[in-house]
Amino acid sequence: MKEEYGKFLAQMEEFIFAEKKPEKADIIFVPGNGYPQMAEKAAQLYRQGLAAFVLPSGRYSVVTGKFSGVLAKEDVYDEDYETEWEFLKEVLVKNGVPMENILREDQATFTYENAIYSRQVTDSRNLKIEKAILCCKAYHARRCLMYYQLLYPNTEFFVVPVDADGITRENWLEGEEGINAVTGEVSRIVKQFSLMLKKQE
Repeated sequence: MKEEYGKFLAQMEEFIFAEKKPEKADIIFVPGNGYPQMAEKAAQLYRQGLAAFVLPSGRYSVVTGKFSGVLAKEDVYDEDYETEWEFLKEVLVKNGVPMENILREDQATFTYENAIYSRQVTDSRNLKIEKAILCCKAYHARRCLMYYQLLYPNTEFFVVPVDADGITRENWLEGEEGINAVTGEVSRIVKQFSLMLKKQE
């Protein structure tokens, strides 16, 4: 029984913490959030020449109805930001990404909308996205990937997970916060995608 439980945890971990070593791509996506680390990673990958464009996405959380503020490195990113996009854009610029290479999506209020509206942006610019890098929080990786894959079904994705709040693949089982975060992701994926499947019936 203990061995089977261990296998289950390993399978859940493998599922949630999606990851794929990045290669040269057409674009880097950054789903909306209040942490700078994902955009900092995107900027690093941009400076390495892995993509010509970066597309941060997000207005603010549908739950709060406003941008909740910077959640880390507030001393570095200390302006008043109206949207997640405005904040993430500032992070990218401060980390060496030229404004002309940053695309704009500032309407999304949850992860699925990040993918929907990002697709609208790339389509409006006639960008063919054959390969894409996705920079997201480590334990959000699978859900982000699934949504973006829905909107870009013919695109190969390279998921680059980032440790923004201390919960990683290596330590999520060590405390209540990590366990709640990961099992919560499993629950959200099941609920949200079951609703989407029912709509398609």
